[in-house]
Amino acid sequence: MMDKTVVLGITGGIAAYKGAEICRLLVKSGFKVKVIMTRAAAAFVSPLTFETLSGGPVGLEMFQRPESWEIQHVGWAQEACCILVAPATANIIGKTAHGIADDLLSTTIMATTAPVIFAPAMNVEMFNNPIFQDNIDRLKNLGYSFVEPESGFLACGDQGRGRLAEPQKIVDYLLTVVQGTGDFDGQTFLITAGPTREPLDPVRYLSNYSSGRMGFALAEAALKRGGKVVLVSGPTGLKPPHGVEFVSVKTTLEMREAVKKEFPKADIVIKAAAVADYRPEDISRQKIKKSGGELMIKFLKNPDILKEIGELKKEEQFLVGFAAETEELKENALKKLKNKNLDMIVANDVTSPGAGFEVETNQVKVINRKGEVIEFPLMTKRELSDKILDEIAKLKKST
Repeated sequence: MMDKTVVLGITGGIAAYKGAEICRLLVKSGFKVKVIMTRAAAAFVSPLTFETLSGGPVGLEMFQRPESWEIQHVGWAQEACCILVAPATANIIGKTAHGIADDLLSTTIMATTAPVIFAPAMNVEMFNNPIFQDNIDRLKNLGYSFVEPESGFLACGDQGRGRLAEPQKIVDYLLTVVQGTGDFDGQTFLITAGPTREPLDPVRYLSNYSSGRMGFALAEAALKRGGKVVLVSGPTGLKPPHGVEFVSVKTTLEMREAVKKEFPKADIVIKAAAVADYRPEDISRQKIKKSGGELMIKFLKNPDILKEIGELKKEEQFLVGFAAETEELKENALKKLKNKNLDMIVANDVTSPGAGFEVETNQVKVINRKGEVIEFPLMTKRELSDKILDEIAKLKKST
């Protein structure tokens, strides 16, 4: 790894001292580490600590004289295989989300094309602040990665989410970003995501609450583990992960057409989309106006895309379905697994807090063809994506 450079950004917070352990672990993993500290970070931990651990000078100021003739933020940004900001304050995340580059760290982040990972650490109320959460969502949609903070007692005396993730967990995540596990090298994924929309008239449509986050997280995880990914998605506000082949659709029939086109080339198919089961028989060419009586709309049943490709599935193909349920979770999931010829199904109760639509987290049961049930606790959808891929890898290896 010594030919790979990680730029480690340390920002100002009590968790800055944990940055020293992160630096040590990165060096131990074989990376060349270049450290940038903000002025606030240097008030918590001496730059000498990081110079000793990294074996090189610490970047502090935009206009400090460089050891060699290069524009420092550009040189380090180009050299980096990854930029890791740990701990990351609300300040650096907010600046990055809005394109502000007013010190060495924020300017280096803006100048790089390498992956950027933030490991937030802050007071629980700061973390939960809707402005800060909007900044995180904005950066995730732009392709930035996050190692989510943990819950517990915080230095300020509060208790809740905001404690920096454990250094080893942060470094392990960085390793998957930089090199991936490679366990899906040469395999093609077909992943569906988001809702579908069935138009009623020029201004209205029938849809559901799916945000697409689960499917997009699976696409990102599969890509980083060596897979070639085709992502077919209904309308969302998400930006596709860089490197995937993206197919945008609106209606269930459009998704069906795209899936059937890509299916023969796929080794692994993950149907995470929440498609509409019905569509209006007639779409009004004009806006439907209010009337004195009841409005009656006749609906037609949409094709069952998952069942159709289950019938077409070849022995070497692996098919995963999703079951979003409100009752009898296991029973309904098992029925779907059998009826649609699936190899595995991911089931979640959308009425459970933090496990439904339009949230960053999920809590699921994974059931395979052997009848084994694996339960996963509440975690981020990005973390869950790797757990799902782990189960797919195990099952493919055992067949």
